[in-house]
Amino acid sequence: MAADSWFNDACILDMDYFVKTVAAIKAKGVRPDLVGSIISHYASKWLPELAEDFLEKGGGDLSEFEGGPPESAMASWMKKRFFAETLVGILPTEQDSVACDFLLRLLRAANMVGVEPSYRLELEKRVSWQLERASLKELMIPSFSHACGTLLDIELVLRLVKSFVSLEVEGGGSKSGAALVKVAKLVDCYLAEAAVDSNLSIGKFVALASVLPGHARSSDDGLYRAIDTYLKAHPNVSKQGRKTLCELMDSRKLSPEASLHVAQNERLPVRVVIQVLFSEQAKLNRHLDWSGSFSGARSPKLAGLETPARCLSKREESVQQAEIWKLREEVARLQSQCGGMQAQIERMLEKKSKGFFRWKKIGLVPSSVKNTVGVVERVDEAERVEAGFGTFTPVNMKTRLVRGRTPPKKWRKSTS
Repeated sequence: MAADSWFNDACILDMDYFVKTVAAIKAKGVRPDLVGSIISHYASKWLPELAEDFLEKGGGDLSEFEGGPPESAMASWMKKRFFAETLVGILPTEQDSVACDFLLRLLRAANMVGVEPSYRLELEKRVSWQLERASLKELMIPSFSHACGTLLDIELVLRLVKSFVSLEVEGGGSKSGAALVKVAKLVDCYLAEAAVDSNLSIGKFVALASVLPGHARSSDDGLYRAIDTYLKAHPNVSKQGRKTLCELMDSRKLSPEASLHVAQNERLPVRVVIQVLFSEQAKLNRHLDWSGSFSGARSPKLAGLETPARCLSKREESVQQAEIWKLREEVARLQSQCGGMQAQIERMLEKKSKGFFRWKKIGLVPSSVKNTVGVVERVDEAERVEAGFGTFTPVNMKTRLVRGRTPPKKWRKSTS
């Protein structure tokens, strides 16, 4: 209440006195954001076009705030122009000291009353500093020039985005990547709204869509929505024009839902639809490989000759993923079981071998082990003898030679 009574004071009605008051506040060292809030409050009080709910209320007239007789159109227009130029001149020079939406409303009013180009350029520069904080509602500034031909001032937004990108390049990427992503989403939403204008040419659409760098858009769904809206509102676009529009988006950045819509969109060229299907199939294959598909490695030479399958639905993809995870769990369980069995066998063999060699080393081999060893030695000896081999000692060699010699047969002499 105290603030309202201060702003409604009679001395504030004088613009010169208000400028001196703001200058005194700045000299006292008040924070720039507080000075900016004072200016925005004053401006929205006495200039209805700068109020946030001006469009919802259906507009207004400056004379009703002053309580005087209705002014002529020319006098009202001159007063608003002087007021807008004065506000631009007393704005704090620090960045982010004034809200971006207020600057956009002031820029709209400045374009409406036709301020000097220097004031307009200053406002555009200030908006470009914090374009990522702008809202779509305030950015949709109508075109007040008859030479523009479109409902919205596309050229103004193009200048703002170009200035934002140039400031980003000159600053060496001082702004975060999130700011660039926000501006890209804002531009895509703006294009979707401006695409319904029948007077919007392909050249202006392409110029605004391509002013941002490629890495600004993490997803091209918003850009595809704007292109589809433009093709709906302009059914007579040539084949070359459709191709030019579709070259703006990257099929690899489309979500599965957008890719499915592209596959069913008859307004797009067939080449674009096939490209999106190939891209979606490649993404699905990479996803399956990453998930641990056990279908086997494919040869790089044959991978390019395979016939691309149809684009799977989201339900089919989820079913495949569930089956793959079941297979992975089953294989992991079998591997753990095999590893446990192998470790147990190794422990048993190591235990037996260590026990036998320990007893043999101290000369106290157990009787069971001795009997087992003796039986094995006798069996081996019998097998060697049976096979024609034995213990090769001189006596054994002589015995074998004697036994192996066959006596000659005695033939009876014939009487003849």
